[in-house]
Amino acid sequence: MPLSAKAIGAKTDFIEHQTDLRWLMAYAASLGDMNPQYLDTTGPTVAHPVFPVCLEWPAILATRQLAQMTGLTDAEAAKGVHASHDLHLYRPIVAGETLRTQTTVIDARGIRPGAAFVMRLDTLDSHDQLVCRTYQTSIYRGVAADTETSVAEPVPAWPLAGREFHPTAHHTISVGGNLAHTYTECAHIFNPIHTDKQVALDAGLPDIILHGTATLALAISTLVNEYLDGDPTRAERLGGRFAAMVLMPSDIQLEVGKTQGSCLSFRVINAEGQEAVSQGFLVYR
Repeated sequence: MPLSAKAIGAKTDFIEHQTDLRWLMAYAASLGDMNPQYLDTTGPTVAHPVFPVCLEWPAILATRQLAQMTGLTDAEAAKGVHASHDLHLYRPIVAGETLRTQTTVIDARGIRPGAAFVMRLDTLDSHDQLVCRTYQTSIYRGVAADTETSVAEPVPAWPLAGREFHPTAHHTISVGGNLAHTYTECAHIFNPIHTDKQVALDAGLPDIILHGTATLALAISTLVNEYLDGDPTRAERLGGRFAAMVLMPSDIQLEVGKTQGSCLSFRVINAEGQEAVSQGFLVYR
């Protein structure tokens, strides 16, 4: 069935979470990030800047309940690949909060590989104040769409869009053989291609692969600790495009471009020399 433009504007129900201290600490620890702001319980404990992906995952899964609007079968929906991520942080997330997340479909159209599906994910606090917002694009390869020109809401332009990338610094990040399993449990993001080899092979992958958000989080950890004086609360916006896969164990390379204003540009190269994350950016205060 083709991806339908009728899905544009559809919303999921809000999904509520408690940001308990153990969850925040476990997420950072799964990345090997021992920054005291994530782990020192004698002071305010804040979330890793990429932690919102944990809150967003159930809301993303809930979009499958919109099947009648999207036009996708369960099998077609399972072909979705996380293609790009643009996370806006309006304030740090701290331990002990009640937050709720909702997905809104803002675009559904045909593209050359198949169909593109753009979601806006809004996370609000108990006072109905926006804590963070993500624009996420998924691509469904080999799936048709009933239009090529549908946009209900403009997506913000990316920082440094269109500028050439020239690396000025390199950092090696070691990815352990168990990271996908550990990240799955600590992030509460359950997708079997990251932990079940048979499922990964059946999907045409060479083995289980690391979550794109884990690769992004590893890069952001290094950027915060090396370029933001170890202060994650300075992060305001981050993202990039997910391209090549990361296998485990392996070493990946974080390449950092010249700082422009208050924005760091970066990309992540996998062990095969391919861009795992391209057009990466971290805007900070």
